[in-house]
Amino acid sequence: MTLFASFTIALLCLVVNTFVLVAIRQTAEEYRANEVVGAALRVVHLIKRGTLPSTMATEPGGALQVLNSHGQVVASSPNLKGKPRISGTTPTPDNSANTSVECDLSAYPDQCMVVSTFRVYEPDGDWYVYTVGPVVPWYVHLSVLAFLIGISIALTSLVAFGTWKVVANTLAPVDAIRSKLSDITATDLGQRVPVPITHDEIRALALTANETLDRLQTAVEQQRRFASDASHDLRSPITAMRAQVEEALLYPESADWPRTAEAVVGSLDRLQAIVTDLLTLAKLDAGASGAKEPVDLADLVVSETIRPRVKKVVTSLDPGVVVTGDRLRLARLLTNLIDNAERHADHTITITVREQGGRAVLEILDDGAGIAHDQRDIVFRRFTRLDASRNRDAGGTGLGLPIAREIAGSHHGTLTIADSVRGARFVLSLPLREP
Repeated sequence: MTLFASFTIALLCLVVNTFVLVAIRQTAEEYRANEVVGAALRVVHLIKRGTLPSTMATEPGGALQVLNSHGQVVASSPNLKGKPRISGTTPTPDNSANTSVECDLSAYPDQCMVVSTFRVYEPDGDWYVYTVGPVVPWYVHLSVLAFLIGISIALTSLVAFGTWKVVANTLAPVDAIRSKLSDITATDLGQRVPVPITHDEIRALALTANETLDRLQTAVEQQRRFASDASHDLRSPITAMRAQVEEALLYPESADWPRTAEAVVGSLDRLQAIVTDLLTLAKLDAGASGAKEPVDLADLVVSETIRPRVKKVVTSLDPGVVVTGDRLRLARLLTNLIDNAERHADHTITITVREQGGRAVLEILDDGAGIAHDQRDIVFRRFTRLDASRNRDAGGTGLGLPIAREIAGSHHGTLTIADSVRGARFVLSLPLREP
């Protein structure tokens, strides 16, 4: 940024100085031409008065020469004394004077000079007065060039220093954020980056970084709780199986081995259910894509409610409500919701499929005790089972509803708990399949 600003201001100074130098040079050239013409006019005045001396002084670097009607040099400046006619240029017949720049004059080889020529009308014929002055150089004068270069260097240096300070002060909070982020580790997520007091993009960056750290800390804590709960739930069936087998081994002759085997198989079933749910969640968390096929929700409900249930299932299914997704995953979602409703319903489970607001809606309502409003988000946490659920089904894994919500999210849908007169009302909303 500093280099860019310095280069830009240096280029700007170059352009401005060029225009300034051109303007000053034009003024200086006009002034030099006026000097040369003025010197010639003074000589003409002396000729007319008849007081022309043979030698006349001029300005430094200049020269003059007077020729009579016969082309003889009758007067000159000391530096042209005894030299031939300096220029062959004469004014046009319609003019008495001419001023121009001539190069390679006889007295000034390899140079260009400002030459002013005047025709003087005398009784014996036309006389010519030549006055010469040096051409103004492109830089006008060394002092002018030095002044412009000095101003440009000073201005460029000032802009470079100012830009460097401004950028350094602007990026100082970024460096502080970087330094703090480098100190934060997975075991110390409680730190937050400093937020500058200025209301600019850096402040927005710091706030966004802190929000990201908040989400990261929440996710890590959730992961830790998940690991703790998973280890606890996995330990329970393993401990039960070990106790059952050890008890049978203590008294092998009197042990009821078929009964012990049945108990171990029950614990294995629970262990297998937990592991299966954990693998399903791992795949969903990894973003594993499923099949993309048309799924009619009414047909899906019919196929998943064929097997007999302990509670009565009532359906209200609108045909033609089709979504795009993985049929196996959607079947798993529906089964988890029905199993959850069956555990909590007193007598009846009501399943509704309809189209609403351009989306496919599936509702599962039970006539149980329902879920308190402040616990509607808690039930979707992993390994969470409310007290009522634990009392009704001690063998649940606590992963059914989290899996159902993850499947809904992977299908760009939502799974929520809505208000109902009685019981819990789960509402699944999915985008309809485009024709």
